[in-house]
Amino acid sequence: MTDQPPAPPRPTLAYHQTEGAGPTIVFLPGYASDMRGAKALALEGWAKAAGRAFLRFDYVGCGASDGDLAAQTLADWRDDVLAMLDGPAAGPVVLVGSSMGGWLMLLAARARAEQVVGLVGIAAAPDFTDWGFSTEEKMLLLTQGRLLRANPYGPEPTLYTRAFWASGEANRLMFGDIAIDCPVRLIQGMADRDVPYQRAIRLAELIRSADVQLTLVKDGDHRLSRDADIARMIVAVEDLV
Repeated sequence: MTDQPPAPPRPTLAYHQTEGAGPTIVFLPGYASDMRGAKALALEGWAKAAGRAFLRFDYVGCGASDGDLAAQTLADWRDDVLAMLDGPAAGPVVLVGSSMGGWLMLLAARARAEQVVGLVGIAAAPDFTDWGFSTEEKMLLLTQGRLLRANPYGPEPTLYTRAFWASGEANRLMFGDIAIDCPVRLIQGMADRDVPYQRAIRLAELIRSADVQLTLVKDGDHRLSRDADIARMIVAVEDLV
């Protein structure tokens, strides 16, 4: 049998790191988002004022990182998270995941169980390739290889690919016990049009840790970027560090 050639290295990731007391707080953006969002910058500002270590970064193909977004999969972006944990954020970490970042934080916590000492999910969206697409959209992805959706948060439509969807399906978590034992804090808006709040309740049930707290915000939307929402996120992080 001929040995397979090694996979080419991943493109360079852009990141900003704040030195301070550990554990390092690592912010994971949502799908096709970047590290310049309101939550990431607000958390960085708090970390600097509190003397806490903090890291924000862009996945490959997003923001200031190299690469083509259309070529990325969920597993690729999970590996970007792990690269940050193995590199600049080496040592104990608390992961703060927004939307898809909440899915990635769960995958990373399973892969680095000794390193990840806490999780904060903001409108976490694990398994959204399963429940977040209609049957018609899934058929478009399978037959045409790509799907463009109107983006309520910006002028450009959001692109999804068959490869990303297939990778998501291969990395689903919410079919049984989720083997994570660190403390977990989940914040979920009940007016979220992208992630039904019932998903957050089910996620809290499935995570194995006994220390899981879920905060439901009745008028909260998917972004949870209002001042009061950001304050809740910071309180949750403070609770874990």
